Amino acid sequence: MKIVVIGGTGLIGSKTVAILRQSGHEVVAASPKSGIDCITGEGLQEALAGAQVVIDLANSPSFEDKSVLDFFETSGRNLAAAEAAAGVRHHVALSIVGTDRMPDNGYFRAKVAQEKLIEASGIPYTIVRSTQFLEFLGGIAASSTDGSTVRLSPGLFQPIAADDVAAVVADVALAAPRNGIVEIAGPERAPFDEFVARYLKAIGDPREVVRDPEARYWGGRVEEHSLVPLGDARLGRIRFDEWLRRSQAGA
Repeated sequence: MKIVVIGGTGLIGSKTVAILRQSGHEVVAASPKSGIDCITGEGLQEALAGAQVVIDLANSPSFEDKSVLDFFETSGRNLAAAEAAAGVRHHVALSIVGTDRMPDNGYFRAKVAQEKLIEASGIPYTIVRSTQFLEFLGGIAASSTDGSTVRLSPGLFQPIAADDVAAVVADVALAAPRNGIVEIAGPERAPFDEFVARYLKAIGDPREVVRDPEARYWGGRVEEHSLVPLGDARLGRIRFDEWLRRSQAGA
């Protein structure tokens, strides 16, 4: 089966491409560097010719509110048109758990817009909503740092390893379209501030994590259940300690 992975060279994309190729599928790892651009439309028609499945893992280079909205709306429209022309039978997209529960977060608003375009496209689809990746814990701490203090909400947090995300995305891509949403999360749930404090301690980072209910997450206010699944979710297998060992071994 021919599968096109948009954003196929990124963190999740590269892992998903590897899994699918190991299963014997013809996989196109699409990115602007390979001449396939979902914003300009360059190379899309040629890349999608004969493809049965398209996996959209593309991400905006800018997180500024208007830029990220423009990115997901433009890429979404371009992909839908190219997929319809190519007769693609399953569109899979990676989104975020809680997108519809944090309206003051510009990135989340943009993902909601992307999801609506997918639902209205007429192409069979599955949306995989994931919690935050363990790989981004360092970036989250950096964005929330003031001097030697990291201020984070006590809202619940359930991060997942990128390897688990890629495994689910590949599995979903090979299954029948859900025409709905699949939610995935890590196997451990704890307050946001406690998880990041655990991470910093494990890597020997001396910054102090302070619990602050008013702390924002990329501009959005975090309530207790803003960032975790509210119902059934597929849980990853890789726990924090195992992920940390793997990441430090590969460093």
